[in-house]
Amino acid sequence: MNFFKKIFGSSDAASDEEHESEYGGGNPIPNSHLSLDEQFIFNFKKNGGKFLYCENKQEVAEQFENILEENDWFENEVLCYEPGLFHLLEENKLIYIAPKAPKFLLASCENLIADEGSILFSSKQIRQDKPNELPANIVIIATTSQILPMKSDGLSAIKRKYERDYPTNITTIKYFEKAKEEDFTQYGSVAKNLYLLLLEDL
Repeated sequence: MNFFKKIFGSSDAASDEEHESEYGGGNPIPNSHLSLDEQFIFNFKKNGGKFLYCENKQEVAEQFENILEENDWFENEVLCYEPGLFHLLEENKLIYIAPKAPKFLLASCENLIADEGSILFSSKQIRQDKPNELPANIVIIATTSQILPMKSDGLSAIKRKYERDYPTNITTIKYFEKAKEEDFTQYGSVAKNLYLLLLEDL
């Protein structure tokens, strides 16, 4: 629970209140009084995302192994376009060169969008793949400094970051579980089983 104390405040009562609302007891938390981190985590989990907080890179590696173990993904093929992440795949004997049937995508992202709990990608992470062309399972490694209030902030950050080599295929993934049949707001969206390893860097 110390992770919840760190993210959601210091008192046990606040943690319990958050825990209750997260699982349907009590009223939903109005986003207006939440910090940016809290707002993102609340909306991300509401969308069905699985969130794992990591204090350092060693914890990222450990949590990644836990995900592999939980899903029995060892010695499988993986889609990954980022050389900076290949070491995690090599350490766990995962095949990432020309995968034919990848079990999951391992990627970083451009930003995390707080107001809708979504992940913002570009061609730097997913090349020209559309969301429906990506594996159903996704593992994202991101940092707390990548959390921004709105999608427009994310687009501005991309413009600042890539002055010359501007990426294409800028897209967000927002839904991380199968939509209920009666939920028309998700019509046309592609649900992904998504894990977020969020590394503290602030």
